[in-house]
Amino acid sequence: MTPPRAPYPAAKLVLDKSVSLILVLLFLPVFAIVVAAIVLDRLVSRRDRGPLVYRERRISRGREFDLLKFRTLRCGALEAAAGLEAHARLLEADPANLTWAGRRILKPWYFDELPQLFNVLRGDMSLVGPRPWPPSMVERQVAKGHDYRKHVIAGWTGLAQVQKGVAAPAGFIELDLAYVDQCRTRSGLGVASLDLGILWRTVKVMAKGEGLQF
Repeated sequence: MTPPRAPYPAAKLVLDKSVSLILVLLFLPVFAIVVAAIVLDRLVSRRDRGPLVYRERRISRGREFDLLKFRTLRCGALEAAAGLEAHARLLEADPANLTWAGRRILKPWYFDELPQLFNVLRGDMSLVGPRPWPPSMVERQVAKGHDYRKHVIAGWTGLAQVQKGVAAPAGFIELDLAYVDQCRTRSGLGVASLDLGILWRTVKVMAKGEGLQF
């Protein structure tokens, strides 16, 4: 029997819209620094030239959408992946594929993920939930018996993300499922409270500047 969709309560929706808008305003200086760094990098290095922001097709609650990211990959890496399903994370694992701005500024503090706040404002994602995966990866996961990404709205961050650098007792699937179960059993305010705690832990992970290690 297919489990029902995890609810998206009003309290979580209000939290998503209000906090993401506040974060966009708070991060305006960071957005400016990132854009300036990318533009300067493009002027200095031919290999680092390319679009400021790029899009990847991802799944959220069974629906495809365009995930927004600041570009961290060099033109050569993007051209090599042309025609394939976009999944920058696989290419970003090799530092040689990263632009100077991607390696020094964007990846260490996860600033490349900031444009996804606009995905949240647009309703594509939530602030907290299982990370959105490309369609083919979702289908492979479904074939293995885990179809929760078709029933829950994807998140900018989540339980699995705040475990980075910590000896987690469970893998990311177990952590994702634990969060989805909480969404199904808690009240709307309870889910919002859980999300606030995960967001605070996310801020502490970002502040470490260790994004290149994961």
